[in-house]
Amino acid sequence: MEYRHLGRSGLRVSRIALGTMTWGRDTDADEAASQLVSFVDAGGTLVDTADVYADGESERILGSLLADVVPRDDVVVATKAVARRTEGPFGGGASRGALLTALEGSLKRLNVDHIDLWQLHAWDDSVPLDETLGAVDAAIRSGKVRYSGVSNYSGWQLATAATTQLTSPIVSTQVEYSLAERGIEREVVPAAEHHGIGILPWAPLGRGVLTGKYRTGTPADSRGASAHFAPYVEHHRTERAARIVQAVATAADGLGTSPLAVALAWVRDRPGVVAPVVGARDTGQLSGSLAAEDLTLPAAIRAALDDVSGIELGYPEQRLG
Repeated sequence: MEYRHLGRSGLRVSRIALGTMTWGRDTDADEAASQLVSFVDAGGTLVDTADVYADGESERILGSLLADVVPRDDVVVATKAVARRTEGPFGGGASRGALLTALEGSLKRLNVDHIDLWQLHAWDDSVPLDETLGAVDAAIRSGKVRYSGVSNYSGWQLATAATTQLTSPIVSTQVEYSLAERGIEREVVPAAEHHGIGILPWAPLGRGVLTGKYRTGTPADSRGASAHFAPYVEHHRTERAARIVQAVATAADGLGTSPLAVALAWVRDRPGVVAPVVGARDTGQLSGSLAAEDLTLPAAIRAALDDVSGIELGYPEQRLG
């Protein structure tokens, strides 16, 4: 597998990341172990989780697998701290007290002495940004965090954080990005590129829609059939997405590969992207994503996909003629 630097940092990661959102909910510990071994055996290094996934069970499962199943030093551990509001004295959210408490919880569940990439899961309007980023600086100075990133920040939020966080620069931003969701191209992508921040796309397969599995209905074993994930998938089951899915399927037929590989290769090689974060119900699904490593889209096919999925850019993100 190829490796890329995460933003302007010295950290190199695999250009596909393993997502663990379903671990502890739809994916049990045995299947998670199988996925992790397959991922590492294929050359994958970046594994992404969050303290909120399955109420912390995703972190616990990953922690139980480090050292016993794969060597800790073979994996770049990335997790996220969720800005949840509480009634306690520290106010929860992205306050200094809440974040540093969340960090200790993640370290304990992951069974590690440091986190390689610690990400702020969401912007918190109720806490001064200086306080939030000061907590990140403190975590890095303590040695408990190596690098920091953000997630789900808008363009102005990302640029503000990047210019405020001067002691320990933000190296990544994790945002939804796929052929079905290109909104970040308006402001987030330019901000990330300007400030040297690597992009980690979540839902790079359009929440599963771009694989084509929903073209004729909802498979019983799919996320779309799950009470928990159905609204998540339904977001991209639109007429526009159907046209994109058809174009992806046509490209896959022409290339002799899968729609999954085409959709993943497209987003993987977009400007500023470091590593799409792919999740899987089982190791078989993950193998399909790993197979995309060998695919580079021809320019003509990439242009056709760009055209069918294009979004409108207007003032002020598009330069005036």
